[in-house]
Amino acid sequence: MTAYLKPTRLMMILLMSVILPLSGQAQDNRAAAYNFPRLKSSIAMPVGIPLPEISNIINASVKELIYSDDSYTDNNNDQFKVKVWKTRPIRLVSGTQQNLLIEVPLKIWAEKGIGTLGLYTYQNTTFETVMSFSTTISLKSNWTITTTTEPNGFRWVTKPTLDFGKIQIPITPIVEKNLKEQQEKFSKTIDGQIASQLNFSQYAAMAWNAFSQPFLISEEYDTWLKVSPVSTKLTPLKFYKDRIDTSIGIEVYSETFTGSRPSASEPVKTVPGFTLVQSLADRFRIQTTANIPFTEATRIAQNMFLDKEFEIQGSAAKIKDIKVYGVADRVMIEAQTEGYVNGKVFISGIPVYDEGKRKIVLSETKFNLRTANILQKTASLLFRRKIVKMIEEEYGIPTQDIEEISRKSIEEAFNKEYYKGIKMNGKVFSLKPVQILLNPYGITAVIDTDANLHLLLNGI
Repeated sequence: MTAYLKPTRLMMILLMSVILPLSGQAQDNRAAAYNFPRLKSSIAMPVGIPLPEISNIINASVKELIYSDDSYTDNNNDQFKVKVWKTRPIRLVSGTQQNLLIEVPLKIWAEKGIGTLGLYTYQNTTFETVMSFSTTISLKSNWTITTTTEPNGFRWVTKPTLDFGKIQIPITPIVEKNLKEQQEKFSKTIDGQIASQLNFSQYAAMAWNAFSQPFLISEEYDTWLKVSPVSTKLTPLKFYKDRIDTSIGIEVYSETFTGSRPSASEPVKTVPGFTLVQSLADRFRIQTTANIPFTEATRIAQNMFLDKEFEIQGSAAKIKDIKVYGVADRVMIEAQTEGYVNGKVFISGIPVYDEGKRKIVLSETKFNLRTANILQKTASLLFRRKIVKMIEEEYGIPTQDIEEISRKSIEEAFNKEYYKGIKMNGKVFSLKPVQILLNPYGITAVIDTDANLHLLLNGI
């Protein structure tokens, strides 16, 4: 028991029955089977892609030596050789138009020959430049990545010049011609690597299959939550300084099961195409139940009313015994009274949840008196009004402990790492009984829970 929950007897009993119990429980704690509805909900999976990760992808695909021209006689006997190296890791930053700006720092060695009729004098030089690209990224509805990388020019760190003594020959135009050709090819390399490595279909399938196996929301009482994905949504990519963000939304049906573990859904390799949406509603709805045995309902009534007296026309009536049980769809309170009326009082009502009082109370009450004294029967109208009003106003089964225990159990289930690298993170926003049912052994509260549930990818 955690420190913030007071271990009252009521709570201890409710803890033993907060989720539909197993068939092997003691008789007065058993609950009738309840067929939970399938609830349509949404699960949001935020996906953050750090730009350094994309940088690593591109850097891994680009060798140190990017380009080499080792022939003097190619390109119409240009008498020119050139080699281009990557000097530092390629750098990515976010642009202003939902794009990526890519910078490739280069060192260039060039050698040029001057002469005629096969007699040439050669001179070489080394210089540096930064090659720039602009890449736009978009997702097709079948989860494939599409990138369009365009050359974005050069920024010279040092301009190439060959020194032949009295003759200074700038070779910038020659070098740029070669670099522009390579930049066009390099753009296609970038597109190919990003498309193959950033596999959103893989992420979506991971999210989808994470729920192919039902998971426990109450280990002690063998209560299972099964989530069946039906469709997917995606928010537009958002570009930040150091990352790209999006959210994958999975529309699901959630079902609660008690007792036997439900069968698993078949895992998928590919996920149906997504619908693009501007935002995702990530509230997740499930239902659970709590069972209050009639023994506990009787104990609550005894604490409230046993030996309690109430005045009637200068006389008094006292409750000497009281018990609570069920009859059809009504809760029956049977009280033995003495004094003004000697006999058995039967007050029945339909159990409902009072949100203001946070109690299960009785509505549409009915009254019956069983006594051998005919005069007491005729004088019972005032007595009836008194005792019925007292029961209606005072009797109720508190649900605060039920709600808090259910909240704690669900949040514990929603904040675990069920698979390596896939962690669930959830929070319960509201939780309240929405339907009260009777079974032969007690009162069953059907609890509607509104929570959010995120699936976080980490270290995959």
